[in-house]
Amino acid sequence: MTKPFSLQPLVHLAQQKNNAATRKLGQLNQQHQSAQEKMNALQQYRKDYQAKFQESIKLGMEPADLRNFQDFINRLDQAIRQQKTAIEQSENSVQTGRHELRDATRKMKSFDTLAQRHIESERKLEAKSEQRIQDEQSGRFASLHSAEKQNEK
Repeated sequence: MTKPFSLQPLVHLAQQKNNAATRKLGQLNQQHQSAQEKMNALQQYRKDYQAKFQESIKLGMEPADLRNFQDFINRLDQAIRQQKTAIEQSENSVQTGRHELRDATRKMKSFDTLAQRHIESERKLEAKSEQRIQDEQSGRFASLHSAEKQNEK
């Protein structure tokens, strides 16, 4: 009878941690993509607003309107800078998530290797035990067969 692998709870825990790290990295990638999409939208909006501003200048505009346009473009620039910071932070989070997943995968594979070695070791022990039983049975059969031949004589 094979012995259960004593580290099986750790194998299971390592698999759970690997799955959690995979899910977390997926979420971090989604957040990064969302931040990048927001940045693209802000940049496009600024570009469009700048074009509208340039067109309004050509047509002539009041000083108050000019100030409002410039203030709004400055706020857009500030939002773009903040979004760049958010993107950098999300990139760092994704890198951290990749490292965590790599570590979790390495640990899981290590425990899986130990489990496979245990299984192989148990198989070898079982094969030896079966061979020993077969040898004993063959020995008994040979003894019985030999005894029967001597009784016949």
